[in-house]
Amino acid sequence: MIHVLDVTFPFFALVLVGWAAARIGWLPLDSIPALNLFVLYFALPCMLFRFAAATPLARMFDPSVFGTWLLCALAMTALAVAAARRGGMDWNNAAFGALVAAFPNSGFMGVPLLVELLGPKAAAPAIVALAVDMVVTTSLCIALSRLDAADAHGAERAAQQALRGMALNPLPWAIAAGCVVAGTGWVLPQMLMKPVAMLADAASPAALFTIGAMLARAQARTKSGAMARGNAPGTTPTPPSPVIVTVAAARHDEPLVVAFKLVLHPLLVYAAGRGAMALGAPLDAFAVEVLTLLAAMPSASNVTMLAERFGADAGRIARIVLWTTAAAFGTFTLAVAMFGGGA
Repeated sequence: MIHVLDVTFPFFALVLVGWAAARIGWLPLDSIPALNLFVLYFALPCMLFRFAAATPLARMFDPSVFGTWLLCALAMTALAVAAARRGGMDWNNAAFGALVAAFPNSGFMGVPLLVELLGPKAAAPAIVALAVDMVVTTSLCIALSRLDAADAHGAERAAQQALRGMALNPLPWAIAAGCVVAGTGWVLPQMLMKPVAMLADAASPAALFTIGAMLARAQARTKSGAMARGNAPGTTPTPPSPVIVTVAAARHDEPLVVAFKLVLHPLLVYAAGRGAMALGAPLDAFAVEVLTLLAAMPSASNVTMLAERFGADAGRIARIVLWTTAAAFGTFTLAVAMFGGGA
């Protein structure tokens, strides 16, 4: 257990440091987008490229890993949407609640943490899962979020925005470039690989610090938004919008989504992986362990920005991301210990 904490505690501590720096004002909130841009467009792509380039191509295109993760992502999305809709929530908020329940923080936290715990071999299953969530799970939830639209134009615009977002996301392109290098056997010059390696080494600490800062900014925005909705003394109260009423009525669902993410998701992935192995699928126990621990990671922080872009309650998503990140220090550490403490 001490070995597990030796690995997990520094990762979550850096998230806490980033959160504290933003909360107390040492890191201006206006500077956080630039920090996020550095991580998303420079450091993380270099890290994913390096892992993909050093991984045999067959492991990057493992259909058993792809199928197991995809099946569980679809099941989690369906369960979370059904629970939210049963509680009276609109499609927009139900869909983004499902996305935050099914999409772990694979890029910013999952890949570097699992590689640190289990070794470089853990990168391939984690990257496959990340690709599924960026392309399939996210697109599906965005499509579901548009079912409230009165006509087809809203869904069409959302689909165009989703496709444009995927095309501009550097992470899939970095993975693809790494796969090309691995498949062709190219050896890139040292003068090119050295800066890539330097940026890749910066990815993990910068990403973790940025997660904390983004959570603090989301909290601040939620608080300021709530204050803005209040009415000055002597004025006529503004009636709440239908979306606010819906979200307020379903506020109790936030702990349920947290439980879905940190408890149900890893259990579902573990059961699906073991079931696939029992049925003779070419899925090994190590890949099942990696996928299960990845599912036990907190929710992806970028879901908050997506929810804001598509008009859902971003404050609700931010709270779920914050709670899963805080609680995952205990639940993820316990999951690692149950697997024997990693490498």
